[in-house]
Amino acid sequence: MKQFLKAAAVAAFGLIAAGSAQAQSALNDILDSGVLKVGTTGDWNPMTLRDPATNSYKGFDIDIMQELAKDLGVSVEFVPTDWKTLVNGVVAGKYHMTGSASISPARMKVAGFSESYIAVEMFPYTTKDKADRFDGYASINQSDVKVATTLGTSFEKNVRDWFPDADIKVVEAPARGFQEVLAGRSDVFITSNIEGATLEAKFPVVRVKNAEARAPTPIAMLLPQSDQVWINYVNNWVKIKQAQGFFEQTKAKWGL
Repeated sequence: MKQFLKAAAVAAFGLIAAGSAQAQSALNDILDSGVLKVGTTGDWNPMTLRDPATNSYKGFDIDIMQELAKDLGVSVEFVPTDWKTLVNGVVAGKYHMTGSASISPARMKVAGFSESYIAVEMFPYTTKDKADRFDGYASINQSDVKVATTLGTSFEKNVRDWFPDADIKVVEAPARGFQEVLAGRSDVFITSNIEGATLEAKFPVVRVKNAEARAPTPIAMLLPQSDQVWINYVNNWVKIKQAQGFFEQTKAKWGL
């Protein structure tokens, strides 16, 4: 009997230890390894931009993640990903978090989010030479209009919802919807006011006239859904940095 009880106690201890190991937070992993792994697409100007020549990143997101790593006392490693696998990377543990992503019900089913620190609105854009062709959303929702969007982005769902009668062209990253329009293979793309302003300054694109802002969306970092310790840390860090004016200063730096 004593041997049975001893064996049961050892087994129970093993289960508890295993449970504790499984329950270890990403925060512990980051502090133990000295590295914060961040998934980023590198294709959302001015949030995250990858320089293929140097494999380095810059942007609003990059500044945010570097500041978080500094406060954690660790280095940051940017892990390349794309929009269609962004959430999967968090779920699979390929990185501890992502940079900025739109908060959506679909993503909330499988991943957690930090507190929001910026918001975006969506607009349709076209090239200047086609500007007179479009007036409002109804003019885009036509069978002879090609609307380009990138697979796995929140823009893809919006395009399908808003323009069901249009000819929708879906491209995969690293290709982007706006590139299809600039190349003349499509007529319209949608993007956020943040990226749109950057594109307007750099390329001959304009907002479609009389197309009001749609889908105001809070932006936040994606985190492992069940890791409340890590989520709490990041949320409180966001609050501290908001109180210190860090986010406003970084927005101003990148023209947001």
